[in-house]
Amino acid sequence: MELLKLLEGIRFPALNWLMQIITFCGEELVFMAVALVLFWCVDKWRGYYILSVGFLGTVFNQFFKLVFRVPRPWVRDSSFTVVESAKSQATGYSFPSGHTQNAVGTYGGIARETKRTWLRWVMIVLAALIGFSRMYLGAHDYADVGVALVLGVILVFAMHPVIRRARQSARFMYGFLGLMTLLVLAYLAFVLLHPFPPEVRNVDSVTKVSSYDEGLKNGYSLLGGLLGLIVVYTVDRRKDFSEKAPLPGQICKVVIGLAILVGLRTVLKKLFGLISEDLCWNALRYFCMVAFAGAIWPLTFPFWARLGAKKK
Repeated sequence: MELLKLLEGIRFPALNWLMQIITFCGEELVFMAVALVLFWCVDKWRGYYILSVGFLGTVFNQFFKLVFRVPRPWVRDSSFTVVESAKSQATGYSFPSGHTQNAVGTYGGIARETKRTWLRWVMIVLAALIGFSRMYLGAHDYADVGVALVLGVILVFAMHPVIRRARQSARFMYGFLGLMTLLVLAYLAFVLLHPFPPEVRNVDSVTKVSSYDEGLKNGYSLLGGLLGLIVVYTVDRRKDFSEKAPLPGQICKVVIGLAILVGLRTVLKKLFGLISEDLCWNALRYFCMVAFAGAIWPLTFPFWARLGAKKK
């Protein structure tokens, strides 16, 4: 806690704002946006790579949170304060840091793939800054961030040859996606069946969310997302859509596609919330989002490929 209190002592509004912007770059919404830009515009296999690292990283991250059950810094020391704007994204247990692991998986994955030295270093520095921002804001300590960084690096390097092999063999890709789905099911079985102590279900006074509910919700979200990814890969094999398009087409493809996806995310959350509070509906929501992003929206790509193209 000494390091966190040292950082607490140097906080001021402008730096708080800057660190909140940096930490936002490690959130789920940004991870999905980066992965989809790669999938839609650059190389869909790089999109599969980033998504696989992110999905697997989340499974392990949520599992470790519920196994070790390390409270957030402000719970361990009531005299310590978290930056107010960081509270909403500091749910569940503290160890390891989900934002840091997301950042290393996403930006570290781009650094692993790119041949541009400047871009590689920008991605590495951004991932490191996100980890630092989590400590500055008071959401995690150095152990949370350090372990998440190591886990993220391991997944970035471990998944690279796996996706390269999957690109060459549909059977291998289906086996890999099936294995990830089994891992998520095993995680859900652990959450549902393990005799956790009662305090795991206690609602945090700051975030208003219990660690158990957060872990269970994330498990169902992952399950829906992975089932959606299996549909995406199946459709992609038949259609083999092209990511190429003139710059105006790429810009419209990304802006309109992401706007529709965010709207779909919001509408489905409200709609399914009216139907039932059962988390199976959350799995269905993420299934629909991933299926739309990877199987339905790419059907419009031939149109964007013609937008702005030079006429012969």
